Amino acid sequence: MKYMTRKNFLLVFTFFFIGAQPAFASTADSSFPINATISTACTITSTGMDFGEVGIAGAATVQTDSTGTLSVTCTTGGAYWISLDGGLHPVAAQRNIQSGLNTLAYDLYKDAARGTVWTAATAPTAGVGTSAAQTITIYGRIAAGLPFALSNGVPFTDTVLVTIIW
Repeated sequence: MKYMTRKNFLLVFTFFFIGAQPAFASTADSSFPINATISTACTITSTGMDFGEVGIAGAATVQTDSTGTLSVTCTTGGAYWISLDGGLHPVAAQRNIQSGLNTLAYDLYKDAARGTVWTAATAPTAGVGTSAAQTITIYGRIAAGLPFALSNGVPFTDTVLVTIIW
């Protein structure tokens, strides 16, 4: 038996171990999309408005001012709009607080000078979220000289619906 020579060994080695390797003649690529969405979300809370004592029964009211606040928290960059309805006891566009059958007119304003009445028909107040609570003050006034009847111990009240759209 003949022994394999070194030259033959290299030839066999090359054929089986190197030449028998698979050939990579072509490749294929594919891509896939990556997406993310950040939705705007908002919350709103409120503190009430208390006018306190506005006059003596049987006499006319004195001008009485008060404030209430809204706390709005919206996602950073998210636009929002806030509107107020006419309350539970409106007569035409006039808001009224009520005690039994007795009513007393009041107005809500967008500004501290009480120059811009915030009615159900006025444009909503707009803002942009910061992810932190933003305070919006609502200014209220009962005008001087309004006649009113005794409330019989039942407070004059109203409820205004606040709507936030985002």
